[in-house]
Amino acid sequence: MTPFLQVVWTDDVTGRPGYLVIDRLGRGVGSGGLRMRAGVTLDEVADLARGMSRKEAIAYEPGLAYQPLGGAKGGIDCDPLDPEATGMLHRYIAAMKPLLATYWATGEDLGLRQESIEEACHAAGLRTSIDAVLPLLDDPDTALKRLDAAFAVTVDGIGLGDLAGGCGVAESALTALDRLGIREPTAVVQGFGSMGGATARFLARAGVRIVGVADADGLLTDPAGLDVEGLLRARDPFGRVPGDKRPREEWLDVDCDLLVPAAVSYCIGVDEAPRVRARLVVEAANVPVTPEAEHVLTSRGVVVVPDVVANSATNSWWWWTLFGDIPADADAAFAKIRSWMRRVTTEVMSDPARTPREAAHDLSARNLAAQR
Repeated sequence: MTPFLQVVWTDDVTGRPGYLVIDRLGRGVGSGGLRMRAGVTLDEVADLARGMSRKEAIAYEPGLAYQPLGGAKGGIDCDPLDPEATGMLHRYIAAMKPLLATYWATGEDLGLRQESIEEACHAAGLRTSIDAVLPLLDDPDTALKRLDAAFAVTVDGIGLGDLAGGCGVAESALTALDRLGIREPTAVVQGFGSMGGATARFLARAGVRIVGVADADGLLTDPAGLDVEGLLRARDPFGRVPGDKRPREEWLDVDCDLLVPAAVSYCIGVDEAPRVRARLVVEAANVPVTPEAEHVLTSRGVVVVPDVVANSATNSWWWWTLFGDIPADADAAFAKIRSWMRRVTTEVMSDPARTPREAAHDLSARNLAAQR
């Protein structure tokens, strides 16, 4: 299906491109994060925007104040560590201001933090990065105060906004492990930023032994289990952890029951799929497994829980909180996330004739039809 809107922007300072794809509108708005990485492409952004449409549709729950939006995604072709990154972000946001004010609600994604996006939005004269959603609210001021209060909540020194997504991925993984009958599971997590770090924390606290953690610099392994809490305290703002590391590309070679790619897209292709030793892959990153690689994994009996299910909690938590379906409270957030993720993961794994991704696509289509 043709996207509602595609924008290609060229930065007049660096000459580098940026992109916005609004795949579809729901209630007049498309929702999806803004990522920054060197080499990001329009095709990648369009693929992610389609995934956001499915992720939003899966979140449909009759009776809630929050009803799903459409899907969108933004991308800036720049290394986040580049000295030009901040300036390029501000210029991109300024260029996209008319769309951010009316059609596109965004937030942090790969390479960007929410506070950086908000700073750029304020500099452009926008109230927030989700201005497009505010007309849907009965009382925007109260709703924004509730969301701000939720972002101010910390649990063991980590912000609730950074924990929500990982809680969802972990609960999805735990549900899948239960359905597969895997006891005393082991896991490898690729990426140790906000999503990967939080996922590892919730898995470890649920009794999963984390035997491998990969960051941008390399791979830490310990068959007896890594000290996840110690690594969280020691990581830098980019999710890098200290220690004697193996080459980072060896993360697929570690024996484990559960593999959680939580960093970059398309990191498991047809060349990498035969190396996967896990029985279960749960996608914390956006589209980490290519369609061709998933066919290889499925033929080997490896179950893949897709990103549109597994990593949907961050997006849903934002909207549940903003629309007042849950309070600005960690216990309420985790309870809602856990019950939601367990129900949806169970549903997409219940038909032995369908892969979880196929079942998720069917669920999103049914939900879209139910909203019309």
